Amino acid sequence: MRKALVVLLVVFGGFWMVTDPHGLAESAQTAGSNGASLTADFFTAVITFVRELE
Repeated sequence: MRKALVVLLVVFGGFWMVTDPHGLAESAQTAGSNGASLTADFFTAVITFVRELE
């Protein structure tokens, strides 16, 4: 079942890359930007928490 899901995701990604490469690039850029933002927010919260412990 897991292999079928991986194959399905790869086929979907390949289809998307062929039919709408610009849309795929925009989605990847947005996802990366959101991931970086979440990571920064997480570390800011951890630093604030550690400072409050002192």
